[in-house]
Amino acid sequence: MAAALRFGLLLFLSPLRAAEPSSELPSSPEAPSKTRATARERARSGPAPLTDVAELCVCDLLVAQCDVNCCCDPDCSAADFSLFTTCSVPIVTGDSHLCSQKAAIYSLDTDANPPERVFKLVDHVNPSVFCIHATNYEQALSFSSPEIPTAENFDRLLKKFGSATFSAEPDSWSMNSDVPDPSDANETYRYEYGVPIQTVDAFLRLPSPVVSSWCSDANPAGFLVHQATKCIRSISVENCGNIQAVSMLFYINSSILAVPKSTQVVNITVQSIVVQSLNGMQTLLNSSSVLRHPTIVDELCINIVLGVSYHITYTDTGEIIEAAASFVLGAVNKEALSIQQSFEISFTQVNTNPVPFSGNPGYVVGLAVRAGFKPQGSGIIQNTNKYGQLTILQSTANQDCLTAQERRTPVLFGYNMISGCKLRITAAMNCQPLAQVLLDLLMGQSFPEYVASFGNSQAQDVLDWVPVTHLHTSEQSSCQIPVALEIELKWTKYGSLVNPQARIVNVTATTTTTTLKQLPLGRERTIPVTTSVVFTDVSSRAEPGYRAWPTINAKLPHDFFFPFV
Repeated sequence: MAAALRFGLLLFLSPLRAAEPSSELPSSPEAPSKTRATARERARSGPAPLTDVAELCVCDLLVAQCDVNCCCDPDCSAADFSLFTTCSVPIVTGDSHLCSQKAAIYSLDTDANPPERVFKLVDHVNPSVFCIHATNYEQALSFSSPEIPTAENFDRLLKKFGSATFSAEPDSWSMNSDVPDPSDANETYRYEYGVPIQTVDAFLRLPSPVVSSWCSDANPAGFLVHQATKCIRSISVENCGNIQAVSMLFYINSSILAVPKSTQVVNITVQSIVVQSLNGMQTLLNSSSVLRHPTIVDELCINIVLGVSYHITYTDTGEIIEAAASFVLGAVNKEALSIQQSFEISFTQVNTNPVPFSGNPGYVVGLAVRAGFKPQGSGIIQNTNKYGQLTILQSTANQDCLTAQERRTPVLFGYNMISGCKLRITAAMNCQPLAQVLLDLLMGQSFPEYVASFGNSQAQDVLDWVPVTHLHTSEQSSCQIPVALEIELKWTKYGSLVNPQARIVNVTATTTTTTLKQLPLGRERTIPVTTSVVFTDVSSRAEPGYRAWPTINAKLPHDFFFPFV
């Protein structure tokens, strides 16, 4: 396509070269001058436009009917235009990269009686030096008609399109098919979401159950796809040393390609090894540099792989730079015929802190609501600790507010919560310090500014986070102290009716204050301080004729909606 476009600086010179005399032109001395003059005139005027903007109408949606406020609709009459309030598309232009283009301008003359449409066709000049003078490559302006197979061309078409890969470009577009395309040599590859992670021999295996609960090693790990699987592996203690799938070497012996189709590799390092006894007690080994192979000891097979956790570190350009694996090794006795293995893979972008998700993509009931802050000119900053995000006051046994300042509990999606304490007020307490203490008690030390709309919202996607709206209800008096905080999270079902995902669309934090009256000396007063969380489903009701949201009263398997959690 780039070869088809001629820029303005070059095309103004090309007609001069094309107009030089040839053997077919007359030998008159006046012929070259006339030809050059014709070329200069053609260069000044420009080629005829291939598209008539007066016939373009992007708001013409109804066939043989007048679209409301569509001033370019040819189906609209003068009577229809008199009822319009505005032109939904006031200007229609062609390619903005052209040096000179036509523009159709539509407006309404409301001073006329009745109101009428005004149409103007004007010339727009592109001031850019690198504008396109003419789109003279007509083959690129439309799709070529496919060749219909016949008895004569069937063998040729089968040879061209019958393989696994073929070129979609017509033969006429290629000047020399034997010359390799230089763009292929400079093409850069990168991992994209869901693409299998390649290794030197195949792909990174993440065993999982397929049809039954038995492990299948044919499941590839997808890039940026967080997965956690469990499956059953058949085992025999007598032959445990010969079973590859229970050995550490099976999961780290192949290096990962940094990017697809490259020669740069990343070795999988062993991050940690945990040894689990027969009764379930786990011990973290001090050294993970030595591989432990399955070994038979006193009718036991030890160092059997019970779990593998991969952790992949990647860059923002889709390149894998580090890969680590953590193992859980166990022992089985000779009576065991099978073991349960667990596998997990997680991803972390380099120079960022790993943050646990609360669903993929929609929130999962019972997981913490993700929240964070947004400094000026940056993305969302989220605390990796769920106790440092959206939290509320945690009730204590003695219900004393002054001893419960450091006790917080995270807000869990789908759980309506209420907590509180009691504050003993004496006559010696001042209003302003007491109000600040109660506000810190209700809001915590750092109340978040934003809440993630989805359980897997990324910190760099600021539009995927919902700002927290603060409201205040108070009485008219000189001394006001906060006594209640109500957090309302409105959520909706998002996506397919078969597998709707929970999405938070609005968060409101309402602080209620009350009047602190001056007490006589020696008198005391006890007031309750409460915090509540309410989740409200604001999903739209199903339209008539559509089936309502499905109701399931059975407990489904944990991987029923895979890859969604």
